[in-house]
Amino acid sequence: MKHITKYEKIRQILSILKQPDYRYKQITDAIFKQKIGHFEEMSSLPKAVRNEFIKEIGNPVLSITPKIVQQSKQVSKILFAIPGDEHIESVKLSYKNGWESYCISSQCGCGFGCTFCATGTLGLKRNLTADEITDQLLYFHLNGYPLDSVSFMGMGEALANPYVFDALHVLTDPELFGLGHRRITVSTIGILPGVKKLMKDFPQMNLTFSLHSPFPDQRSELMPINHHFPLEEVMKVLDEHIQTTKRKVYIAYILLRGINDSAKHAEAVADLLRGRGPWEHLYHVNLIPYNATTATPQSYKESDHSGISMFLKILKTKGVHVTVRTQFGSDINAACGQLYGSQ
Repeated sequence: MKHITKYEKIRQILSILKQPDYRYKQITDAIFKQKIGHFEEMSSLPKAVRNEFIKEIGNPVLSITPKIVQQSKQVSKILFAIPGDEHIESVKLSYKNGWESYCISSQCGCGFGCTFCATGTLGLKRNLTADEITDQLLYFHLNGYPLDSVSFMGMGEALANPYVFDALHVLTDPELFGLGHRRITVSTIGILPGVKKLMKDFPQMNLTFSLHSPFPDQRSELMPINHHFPLEEVMKVLDEHIQTTKRKVYIAYILLRGINDSAKHAEAVADLLRGRGPWEHLYHVNLIPYNATTATPQSYKESDHSGISMFLKILKTKGVHVTVRTQFGSDINAACGQLYGSQ
């Protein structure tokens, strides 16, 4: 089942109208170079052609509607309305060096039920289409922000939505967004068919795997997906990913106080990643302080500072590449695991 993207639809309409080939470039230039967000304002097109697009697609180029913008230091969170009376959220992160990074959603809600994640409490409403995914970035582009890097770490599990691959083609198309593959990060809880497809179709993209516990039984409790795609199987595929692409794989690890932040856990994470082969130095752990949320059933707490330091030190001592992720946006529920799409 394939949705055609708006860009494919534009080509189709131009073909039906028997327009010259250069019209497509006039439209993509209007959107991506001149940042024009409405067909009626594309003065390079004949009026009849503009009217046809307004009739077929609608006047706004965006298929999603920004509703609420929340801002805190270095972070903007946007609530978008999407067709079907649902909502999704996207986040813009502004780094001190001037780099603008975006965290976008791939699903409305999420059906995987990780116990510490607010988005998971919604259940899966539906997959987003390729247009709804890429329009989150297009909104920022039309508003004049540079698209330096993007991660699929918003609402939903990216690799459970087949339309994500159509979206990746749009984002990397030189006539459209033209994003370099290495500026895109796809995050997954371990959906193996998707990991394999990403490795085949987009080998240079960054891959992040959400681990959150090195112990399979505990991981199954925190993340029920572990029953379907057990940790051991996921790690074998990640090894293959590194050997094939020669690229790092990032391991995301949210620290939950008293649950997965003990010295025993840190040692087990190191044991999991060391001794895998000559490529093991390409595993990089991102430790993520937990962001409290009122939406999740359990009241998890953030690890304290000394606990985070201890975990970090053990991993470093064992020769694991590791960083602690800088926290942005927790004050406006825009941080990891907090996106909820509430109004």
